[in-house]
Amino acid sequence: MKLRHRIPVRLRHDWKLVALCVAFLVACWGVFGSGTIRPYVTTSRTTEAHVAVQNLTGSRELFDASAPHEVTLTFRDESYQDMLTEYFKDGDKKYVEADLTIDGTRIPSVGIRLKGNSTLMGLTWKGQSRRRAVPNGGDMPGGGGMPGGGMPGGQFPEGFQPPEGRQGGNGQGGNGQGGNGQGGGGRPGGFGGFGAVLKAEEPENLPWLISFDEFVAGRRYQGHSQLAVRPAAAQSSTLLNEALAISMVGAAGEPTQRSAYTAFTVNGRASEPRLLVEYLDEGYAESLGHGVLYKSLASSSFTYQGEDQTSYVDDFKQVNLKGERDLQPVIDLIKWVEQASAEEFSAGLAKRLDVESFARYVALQNLLLNFDDMAGPGRNYYLWYDLGTKRFKVISWDLNFALSGDATAGPGDTIGMGFGGNRGTRADQPARAGQPTPAGQPTPTGQPRQPGPPARAGQDGAGGPGGMRMGHALKDKFLKDAGFKKLYEQQYAALYRELLAGGTATGLLERALAAYELNAGADTAKARQEAATLRETLETRAKALSSLAS
Repeated sequence: MKLRHRIPVRLRHDWKLVALCVAFLVACWGVFGSGTIRPYVTTSRTTEAHVAVQNLTGSRELFDASAPHEVTLTFRDESYQDMLTEYFKDGDKKYVEADLTIDGTRIPSVGIRLKGNSTLMGLTWKGQSRRRAVPNGGDMPGGGGMPGGGMPGGQFPEGFQPPEGRQGGNGQGGNGQGGNGQGGGGRPGGFGGFGAVLKAEEPENLPWLISFDEFVAGRRYQGHSQLAVRPAAAQSSTLLNEALAISMVGAAGEPTQRSAYTAFTVNGRASEPRLLVEYLDEGYAESLGHGVLYKSLASSSFTYQGEDQTSYVDDFKQVNLKGERDLQPVIDLIKWVEQASAEEFSAGLAKRLDVESFARYVALQNLLLNFDDMAGPGRNYYLWYDLGTKRFKVISWDLNFALSGDATAGPGDTIGMGFGGNRGTRADQPARAGQPTPAGQPTPTGQPRQPGPPARAGQDGAGGPGGMRMGHALKDKFLKDAGFKKLYEQQYAALYRELLAGGTATGLLERALAAYELNAGADTAKARQEAATLRETLETRAKALSSLAS
């Protein structure tokens, strides 16, 4: 049989087409060779293979404050020791596989890791501290330590770096006596020295981040892929101040996080009730609508660094829609805020930012005496970019230092670090590096303001004790604009009437106290004492701001 007869008839008839295809493939090989095609993510929507979501319903609503809760963690001690070794060596927060039980529902193979920066600065293991604590004294403001004896609970705010060369010893720091132990604004438990407040040998008291999908892809619990467990802090083991602040943000109509108290046990070790806080994860982003959620990192500077998105890895972390959207909207906002003239900023900001919501955000941080907001050393905030309106919204995050400052501070004061009369400068005149804070100016109660410590140079040029970075380009520029400042003042007055004048905040405090006391292990006496101090802070706050009632 001839060779051509062995070739199928159809192929013989279409030999020209086959030859053309072969020639095309040869040409492609000659042009591209063995090179690799690398895809780059852009802001255009792309097709992405999503992992199927397995949502566990549980036996009880996790954030139901009217019912007690119980959370139990169990993990291998060897894995925990390895995690601690890695963290104390280079600061990496490694996930450990654990079994979790929430209100009777067992969830195997969750991931848990340490959470926080400032909170963990005082962490000790085998009597040793990873970061050296600043002793009570030295060159920190106040001479004998920070006014009131140091930072609340012996902790630095997130993002703070202790000055080089300070001796920390074994991490015990100062004596933390600080007068009456209440500080300037009534944070329960006083302002301890810069000492250790958490021990690795007591994992039931540590701050944890629980990940439901770290080892099981696509798994969520009641829509959550992550959950934060707040620590047993020295300044307030109940953290009623944070629970109250979270609920006040929600009462103001702004995006907030849900929270709940729970009995908490780790490897058979029980603690007082811990505060669970909703984490701003993919599920949270979905609840906000169609958009992209970005987390500001403690190292964030909000400065334009060019169009290369890898230049911003230390500034923002994208939470959702990875592979479909990117960081470009944030870069565009940063560039515009930095380069816009005063007139351009005034005319164009509303196209890029929900200015009414932002005015409420800024007013709430002052009203809540929260110095560690987006302008604080921890850069604690999220950005929500609505893909429909093409506008941003700023979302509150990490309110553990709220309600701890000078309760007489007014809307024109920059909230300080919670040390009596040192409130700093006016809100529309941020402190500059090396300039002392103004003294002798009247407070809302008519008393002269006490002189504050001179500001130090921070990474952003704004001053703060020990070189902490204070100020934020967006917030500062917003408050310098006459029109936006008026909007801020209007929102502030409205929030005062809604939250303080009518007793809403006091009612939310009582609700938080009741939720804490429902759980096993609650220290009722301690909680009621802390609630009484917070109640006094709210009353002082309402009185100091009473001129806003009309």
